Amino acid sequence: MRKLGLAIMLFSLFVYACTKEAKTQNHFIFKPAPNDSAVAKILGEEVSYDEVMSGHEGEIYELEMKLHELKVSKVKEYALNQFIQNDKRSKGMSNEEFLDKYVLSEIKISDSEINAFAKERKIPQENLNAELKGRIEKFLAIEKKKGAVEEWMQKQAASKPVEIYLPKPQRPVFDVKVGDSPWMGGADAKVTIVEFSDFQCPFCAKGAEIIAQLKEKYGKKIKVVFKNFPLPFHTQAKQAAVAGLCAHEQGKEKFWDMHDKMFADQTKLDRGSLIETAKSIGLDETKFTSCLDSNKYLSKVEADMNHGQEVGVQSTPTFFVNGMLVNGAQPVEVFSEIIDEELKK
Repeated sequence: MRKLGLAIMLFSLFVYACTKEAKTQNHFIFKPAPNDSAVAKILGEEVSYDEVMSGHEGEIYELEMKLHELKVSKVKEYALNQFIQNDKRSKGMSNEEFLDKYVLSEIKISDSEINAFAKERKIPQENLNAELKGRIEKFLAIEKKKGAVEEWMQKQAASKPVEIYLPKPQRPVFDVKVGDSPWMGGADAKVTIVEFSDFQCPFCAKGAEIIAQLKEKYGKKIKVVFKNFPLPFHTQAKQAAVAGLCAHEQGKEKFWDMHDKMFADQTKLDRGSLIETAKSIGLDETKFTSCLDSNKYLSKVEADMNHGQEVGVQSTPTFFVNGMLVNGAQPVEVFSEIIDEELKK
C-alpha cells in the first residue's frame, strides 16, 4: 500500500507540473559565446571549453565519430540508389529486387564457414545445434551481403570516384608520459604507441594480439610502451601487474615473456600460477617471489593508473599513438592508418 500511495503521489505531482502554468524563468540561457574559448558563464565567472571538457575528450570523440559514420552511411545509401538508377537493368525494379538479382544472387554460406566462425569464437562443437547454426549462417550472410554491395559500389565508382566532403573528427591528442615503463621496438622510433592494459581483461588479450601484429608489420619503426591499468573488479589484475614489473626487474625481454604468458592464459593469475610462469620463462624464483609478495612495484602500478586517469583512460585497453587516442581493441587497420600518416611526416 505504501508503494501504491507513493506512485499516486508522484503521478499527481507529474500531472500538476504538466498542467500548472510555469511561473519560473529558465536561467540556463543559450547564447553566442563572447570569445572562441568560452563555453559558459557560471556564478558570473567565464568558463573555458577546456576546463569543462578536460578528461572527457575520448567520450566526445567517440560520439562525434558515431555521428560522422552515420552521415557517411547516409551518403553511401544515396550513392547506392544513384548507382542502381543509373544501371539500365534496374528499370521497373526496386533497389532490393535489383540487388538480389544482380549483386547478391551468388551469396551462400557453407558448413565449413559456419564451423570456422564457431571455432574462432570458441563455441564448443557440442553447443553447435541446428538453431545456433542457423543464427550463425544468417549473421555470416548479412556480412557477406554488406561486402558484396560495397564491392559492387566500388566498381561503379571506378570511373567517377565518389567525393565525400564531410570533415572527419580529429582524434584528441594527449601528452602521455613514457617514463621508465616496459617497452619494445625502436628506441628512437618515429611512432610511439602507449598501451594502458589489464592482464585480467579479455579485450586486453585481444589488444596484445594487435600489438604483436603491429610489431611484426612495422618492426623498429614503432616503439610500444606498456602501462598498467588494472580495473577494480578484476581481483587478480593488480597482482598480475606487479608480477609483470617483477619480471621486468630481471630483464627487459623477461617482461614481454611474462606479458605473453599471462595474456595467453588469464586463468593463471593467482600467486602460485604466477610463480610457476616466472619459473617457466627462466626467472630467478626467489627474487621474483620476494618481489611479488612484498608488492614492490604496487606504487608504480598505481602511478600508471593515476596517469591514465589524467589522460582520460576509462576502460582497457586504451592506446595512444603519438598521443592520439585509440579506444579499445580496434582492428589493425585503424592503427595502421594513423601509423602510416605519422611515418610520412
